[in-house]
Amino acid sequence: MDAKLLKKVQNAKPATAGVITTWARRSQISPEMIGFTFGVHNGKSHVEVIVNEDMVGHRLGEFSPTKKFLRHGGKMQKEMEIKKQEAEIASAKSAKESTAAAPAAKK
Repeated sequence: MDAKLLKKVQNAKPATAGVITTWARRSQISPEMIGFTFGVHNGKSHVEVIVNEDMVGHRLGEFSPTKKFLRHGGKMQKEMEIKKQEAEIASAKSAKESTAAAPAAKK
């Protein structure tokens, strides 16, 4: 664990510490860090990581991804997206028709 980060954790309490910013992605999470919120640098900005019991033994960098996942490409993905858009349009049209028919039925 990074010495500066350890010092910050030991001198603070989880409830009052706020976000502790750090660039030490290689620091291993220890039991003393449970409850703290860390701003782990991902190369561009600080990603807030709230430490819980399941994270002990892992590294801070594991919870701050450095690359932004957009989507998998390819022909199949595009076809699935087109079908999804068509289904949304069809459901919106049917909802619009049902709301237009409801006031006419009351008269």
